[in-house]
Amino acid sequence: MVDPEPRHRHRRRRGGEHVISRRHPVGRAVRRLPLLGWLVLVWLLLWGTYDFGTIFFGIVVGLLVIGFFPAPPIATDIRLRPLRAGQLGLFLAWDLVVSTGRVAFEAVVRGPRVRASIVAVTLVTDSDHLMAMVANAVSLAPGNFVLQIDRANRICYVYALGAGENATERVRREVLGWERRVVRAVGTGEQVRLVDRNHRSEVG
Repeated sequence: MVDPEPRHRHRRRRGGEHVISRRHPVGRAVRRLPLLGWLVLVWLLLWGTYDFGTIFFGIVVGLLVIGFFPAPPIATDIRLRPLRAGQLGLFLAWDLVVSTGRVAFEAVVRGPRVRASIVAVTLVTDSDHLMAMVANAVSLAPGNFVLQIDRANRICYVYALGAGENATERVRREVLGWERRVVRAVGTGEQVRLVDRNHRSEVG
């Protein structure tokens, strides 16, 4: 006899990701903590203040987003490295400041004559979660924005403001740099070796 509601529902996806059983609410809540942390971080960076009230309301908003827009529980092969994750958060904050200054400079100096371009960047890793995190990191600061993702070919189409003669290569290096930082913060050992090997080949 076929069980009409099997206890464990697994569906393999690319990058070691799969949908898991819904019968463990505590485990599901724990798995959503990184998402809540990410939402709170984005909230703080958007407001630009880091006091207790902003953090509290960021947590409330994050819980509301997770509660009203629940995603199916996903198990991934993500490995959180606290030190690298902290470095990633600091770099996000620093890039927000630098990008804001760069966009302001372009607006004041060049005004309506400022140039822009769309650059196609092929990522190294093949993971839905890593690709989404890289796209969010690229789009968070002003000046760059991921317009579209070609999932099958791992290509991010990035709109870049203030493009110059070497815009394509500059944007490509920046996006791959974000991928390398994200992978070092939450990727598996194999993914870290993959991006490091690609970085060495680019530099060499």
